[in-house]
Amino acid sequence: MDEASDRHIVVIGGASPLPPHVVAAIPTDVWIIAVDGGLDVARQAGLGADLLVGDLDSITERGLAWAEQHVGIDRHPADKDATDTELALARAAAPGPSRLTLVGGGDRLDHTLAALGALAAPVLREVPRIDGWWDGQHVEVLHGPCSRALRVASGSTVSLLAMGGPCAGVRVTGTRWTLDGIDLEPLVGLGVSNVATSPIVTVGVEAGALAVFDHPAAADRPSHSPRSQEATP
Repeated sequence: MDEASDRHIVVIGGASPLPPHVVAAIPTDVWIIAVDGGLDVARQAGLGADLLVGDLDSITERGLAWAEQHVGIDRHPADKDATDTELALARAAAPGPSRLTLVGGGDRLDHTLAALGALAAPVLREVPRIDGWWDGQHVEVLHGPCSRALRVASGSTVSLLAMGGPCAGVRVTGTRWTLDGIDLEPLVGLGVSNVATSPIVTVGVEAGALAVFDHPAAADRPSHSPRSQEATP
């Protein structure tokens, strides 16, 4: 499978098994980059991969043997300034995909923050749509200037967090509390725990990278089916 500028590229990392609703949400025609031991996670979920990236310190011997027979390998030294996830996301952004999705999970908070923070990297700024699934929860990332209409279940909790630096000109409508051109500092609570009052929530940011988390209302939470959320680019 060749990389192409109109392709949806999925980067799979982390160490936790992928929930069924996340696996179901990954289209069959995507190009998959596995981050080190993320290849074992992908194979366990029946997804496979097209490329393996990382220093290969967490992949199993069996997974590495499979990769050497079936996919390209972009190996990096253990002593480096970037995380494996950052390297994989940069590789994913290089061909100019139409959408980039990070999938993963794990029990280390530092890895979680670093992985999600990597979605704010300037190298991803030109990707039209960036989103992620981490420990089963979905997040959209907007690099300003950008505005997007998100389809959510009414009653869902919607949280906005600035990532990788301050966000300027943050707007949100279709929620209990509207925001109109405010500035958000990184990881502060002003944009957390809003409530969707409409099936369409419109979010905008003039500058910076803004993460939009959607927690479905209890009646709409998935068990073994994909989330209904979809974004309008």
